[in-house]
Amino acid sequence: MSVRLWITGAGAVAAAGRDPDAIWDAIAAGRSAIAPVRHWDTSAWPVAAAGEVADFDPSALVADRKAHKLLRRGDFFGLYAAERAIAAAGLDSYRRTLEGKEAERFDDQSAVYVGSGVSAYQNQYDFLGLLGAAGDDLGAFGRAAMAEVHPMWLLRSLPNNVLCHVGIRHGFKGPNLCLTSHSVSGALALAESAAVLRAGEADRALAVAHEAPIEPETTLHFHRAGLLSAAGVVRPFDRAHDGALFGEGGAALVVETEKSADGRGAAPIGELLGTGSAAEGEGLLALRADGDGLARAIELALADAGIAPRDVGLIVAHGNGTPASDASEAAAIRRIFEASMPPVTAFKWALGHTLAASALLDAALALVSLRRGIVPGVATLEAPAEECHGLSISRREQRPRSDVALVLSRGFGGTNAAIVLRASRARGAQSESRSS
Repeated sequence: MSVRLWITGAGAVAAAGRDPDAIWDAIAAGRSAIAPVRHWDTSAWPVAAAGEVADFDPSALVADRKAHKLLRRGDFFGLYAAERAIAAAGLDSYRRTLEGKEAERFDDQSAVYVGSGVSAYQNQYDFLGLLGAAGDDLGAFGRAAMAEVHPMWLLRSLPNNVLCHVGIRHGFKGPNLCLTSHSVSGALALAESAAVLRAGEADRALAVAHEAPIEPETTLHFHRAGLLSAAGVVRPFDRAHDGALFGEGGAALVVETEKSADGRGAAPIGELLGTGSAAEGEGLLALRADGDGLARAIELALADAGIAPRDVGLIVAHGNGTPASDASEAAAIRRIFEASMPPVTAFKWALGHTLAASALLDAALALVSLRRGIVPGVATLEAPAEECHGLSISRREQRPRSDVALVLSRGFGGTNAAIVLRASRARGAQSESRSS
């Protein structure tokens, strides 16, 4: 990157807590937040566990009660994480010190990129009774639905609600985009943020990602696709791994150019060094056994960061616990790092798979790991699967070998993404491992 990008604020909410440090503390202590689902009666369901946010209260997450009529459960998580990141970065407080043209320029140079989940089947449930009553007469269903549909139904189902509400509330008028690309959505939101800052189209960007997939129809679809754990435990890279489990939440990072951060005296918590993405295009669920797409994404991210594999201090793996994904991810990591393997960890065993939110959530937690100097262990790991050999992964905590983290993300359709981050250090200091 020719333009250095500081991370000046972070926010997160997940089943284990409502800020990155609290979530990380639970993971480091070996506590899983995966528990029996409370959304609906799962007594007759093959999958009955997930990482739900406990004591969900929309008003505690988003103060604007008028907005509650327009938002889905997952939107609250995204808005909450965004507000926390903005506050942590001090963007609003700094904006209030500006007047006239300076204030207008600040607004125009503030971008928003949101990775949004599309698992919104709950929006259809209001009409299931009407469908059953109408039988084969869709005309009767249409007449009844038009009489009963809530006027705000369409607005609640839009995937870009978080993008719109953040922009309106904070006056961010710069480049903006809502990405709906399954589990890599958050990683792509961060990559797009980096691209727009490097191009000089904005001075700062808020990257947000959110999802709430814990509901009956999404659970049924993933179960029938063979992707969810029947045992109710996520065991990434373990010989007993049998699938993922859902989690819900949101995460956000504020990224600024060095000039922007320095100009307002911001205190960075980290640096975004590079991103990469690549697709395999093998099919909706198919994965190449050799992990080629993920390996290429890693190579692109390292090249973007201008560092070598030996410079990476820790890897936060996608680690979703499905045998095919774990094996191919291990193959990709070995391909790049076999001669110089850093400590590897994963967080979905404790939080569940938050789909669109997962990459940004992992990135926020990776920064905490770097700042604490600890790579949390994977508490559900008993014995690594034979096909996942060669990874430096453990039940116990490890130490990062540098201040650089690599975060990996994968999604449907063979999509793969990688993020390279560095923990904060004295402004202006160049890394010994970074090329000039």
